[in-house]
Amino acid sequence: MSQLKDMYRTIVQDAFPDTISVRFGDTVLEYSRRSWDIGGEQRGLRYGENPDQPAALYALEKGDLVIGGVAYRQAGTGLVSAITEENMIQAGKHPGKTNLTDVDNGINILQYLHARPACVILKHNNPCGAAWSEQGLADAVNKAYWSDRIAAFGGAVVLNRPLDMKSAEIISSVYFEVVAAPGFDPQALELLQKKKNLRILCLPGLACLERFVGVPFLDIKSLTDGGLVVQQSFVNRIRTVADFLPATAEYEGGFVAARAPSRQEADDLLFAWAVEAGVTSNSVIFVKDGTTVAIGTGEQDRVGCVEVAIHKAYTKYADVLAFKRLGISLYELEHKARTDADAAENLADIKALTQEARGGLGGTAMVSDGFFPFRDAVDVALQHGVTAIAQPGGSMRDAEVIMAVNESNPQVAMAFTGQRSFKH
Repeated sequence: MSQLKDMYRTIVQDAFPDTISVRFGDTVLEYSRRSWDIGGEQRGLRYGENPDQPAALYALEKGDLVIGGVAYRQAGTGLVSAITEENMIQAGKHPGKTNLTDVDNGINILQYLHARPACVILKHNNPCGAAWSEQGLADAVNKAYWSDRIAAFGGAVVLNRPLDMKSAEIISSVYFEVVAAPGFDPQALELLQKKKNLRILCLPGLACLERFVGVPFLDIKSLTDGGLVVQQSFVNRIRTVADFLPATAEYEGGFVAARAPSRQEADDLLFAWAVEAGVTSNSVIFVKDGTTVAIGTGEQDRVGCVEVAIHKAYTKYADVLAFKRLGISLYELEHKARTDADAAENLADIKALTQEARGGLGGTAMVSDGFFPFRDAVDVALQHGVTAIAQPGGSMRDAEVIMAVNESNPQVAMAFTGQRSFKH
């Protein structure tokens, strides 16, 4: 067993070159390999996605790319790829690929949430909890954590405001792999540094992510056969509530239209659509009061994705009740209830409370990264108390989908985004 654990502690040596050059027509992009002096030893990435995969990180050093009149993000604006020893306040078990790509996807989401203090907790390159709050960063951190404390274990926390003591106390009470923020209060940093394996990254650029909004980056996907797919990165067009489009569709020679979201519903849809930019498709997100309630990721069918998210919402809601009441997880309580009458009684009560609260889904807003090909996914969501939905629109059955929310009592709102947000 100790030998199996060793593979996670081993640093994989890589033979990747110090520089890479990529030519796009007459433009040459030049990249340099990143490494850091850690403990007197020069180190690059710990390893790739798995411990037996060598990996290297490269930063764009030179080349201003313009394709089809569109200017891409330039050299000198790097965040994760530009990390130095100074940014790496505490290396912990110095980072591998997954640690940095989690932070990067947190940045991808937070660029659209710069208006308020916000926190994104990521696991396996998907957000598991996210929140923004006018009450301050600690409130956002607390809400993001409790929205899915199970998945948050061992995750990466990415923040868009300097970390204060209240936020640090929440983070230090849980096991996380990485914390990234634009700055750290001295006392907060001292508290976090007591966790020796925690990777602490100070990235000042996290405080001014609005400069990236609307500017795409070059998105490159490598194929199994060694080929490449190159695309312009996703750019979110929904940056204010005014950017949503009315949900209307032709029907029997006329039109059907959905109720427009209220200000609070639109605000939650705006937040949810920002988080959606970092979620693997097919996906849906349920949000309430600027906090994720459930995130359904990577499903092959839309209605199945909604069902998975609902199941997760009920499970996480029950788990929070169990943990706050008894100090154990829902799964530990279920195991204990097999032989313990008191535990069985607590479990039954928690499940009843969860059903009564509909897993916390009552009053939520839901976004879908793709249109609804059928009304089934909407009907499933409506059964659990959703009050507003945003989706791209453009389905052959948009009219049926709009009629589904119109038939709900009370009537549920719907808006179109006018763009899809797939992430593969």
